[in-house]
Amino acid sequence: MSCIGIDPKSSFSKKHGETVKFADSIQTAFLIPEKDTEGNNFKILEPTTLRQACANNFLEFLEDIEQEFAKKSDAIVSGEKERAILASLQTPDISDDTAIESLSELEQLTYTAGAEVLDKITQKRNNPDPSTYIGSGKAKELALLAQEKNANIVVIDAELSPRQQKNLEEIIGVKTIDRTELIIDIFAQRAMTKEGKLQVELAQLKYLLPRLIGAGLSLSRQMGGGRGGGIATRGPGETKLEVDRRRIRERLKNLEDEVNAIKNHRNLQRKQRQKNRIPVVSIVGYTNTGKSTLLNALSDSEVLVENKLFATLDPTIRKVKLPDLSDILLTDTVGFIQRLPTSLVKAFRSTLEEVVQADVILHVIDPNHPACFEHIDTVYDILTELDAYTKPIITVINKIDLIKDELIFEELLEKIPNPVKISALERKGFGALLSKIQEILIS
Repeated sequence: MSCIGIDPKSSFSKKHGETVKFADSIQTAFLIPEKDTEGNNFKILEPTTLRQACANNFLEFLEDIEQEFAKKSDAIVSGEKERAILASLQTPDISDDTAIESLSELEQLTYTAGAEVLDKITQKRNNPDPSTYIGSGKAKELALLAQEKNANIVVIDAELSPRQQKNLEEIIGVKTIDRTELIIDIFAQRAMTKEGKLQVELAQLKYLLPRLIGAGLSLSRQMGGGRGGGIATRGPGETKLEVDRRRIRERLKNLEDEVNAIKNHRNLQRKQRQKNRIPVVSIVGYTNTGKSTLLNALSDSEVLVENKLFATLDPTIRKVKLPDLSDILLTDTVGFIQRLPTSLVKAFRSTLEEVVQADVILHVIDPNHPACFEHIDTVYDILTELDAYTKPIITVINKIDLIKDELIFEELLEKIPNPVKISALERKGFGALLSKIQEILIS
């Protein structure tokens, strides 16, 4: 329930010796489980007198409303999963298909993070609102929807500024996160090795630092100056906020040193591989296109495979034999995604440098996905950012066993380099793929 101001003109105050006044009438407003014919998820009762309002059994009235909500299955709060509402902003430069695809991908990310999606809404504006991103009106609508659905988290399909995130959370009244924070949370859940955990923590702290805020007594001054504290102290010291920021910066410096040490160790490993003349072939692609399934099938290994985004996060290296019986090292890296947060790309740069140092890149694509070409563009954009776009690229058209329309192949073959058709799940087309790798390495 929300508290509603009765008199915006403050005419019922006792300022300046005024006599006490009472409202002529009172109206009651409350949420309802289902939207009415006008699309409202609330109801306002007819005005009544103050005497009549006092005579009514208000607690019994509230219990009746709660019973109505209890009858609605999706209004029951689950203790196991977070219950999320997704929101996106569509500006004139974003097509309807792109907006739908992005929101659908956000839904998959939310599911991967372990939350249940209750509803999705889209706001159309010419430009993002500088204070709330989606506009205060849509934020208030989200607040009502969150109460109606008993949601405990709202996810915005964008990277919010610290100010926008803070303002939205205050208006909506539940935890509000952006796309970047959601992806970082998934990475934190999925990192298993020491290197992966270090890189995730580095990304988390870089995201947190500009959002670190304090309020009230938490900003009280710490004692500074003097020798023994107490009366002998001098100077205002640091605020708690400043202490937290300083500690985060110190931790960031330590993490960056550790990640650089790992990077140097990887460089030594690469030099040893180059010395032994073992070619490196790196698997890249949009997340959930079947990269890990391909690695398992080619190397008879057991890397985790799940129908979730970022099912595997830590890099994997396996030895594979080519048709001429020579060895190659096959590496699998984190899957790419639209608007992969810059902080994650930087944090995982030592891992992604396996792609930079590779002799051949296998770009795995899923031709059945409706946004296949957008996914291809996203991968190329990240390869360009990593300075790996000029490497020899073999485009691995995976999941051919699911293709029903052969015209898909004709459209793809015109736009991709060195295409090879396979089914990693059914282990079809591996001979042609390995022969293509061998052909490129020899040339």
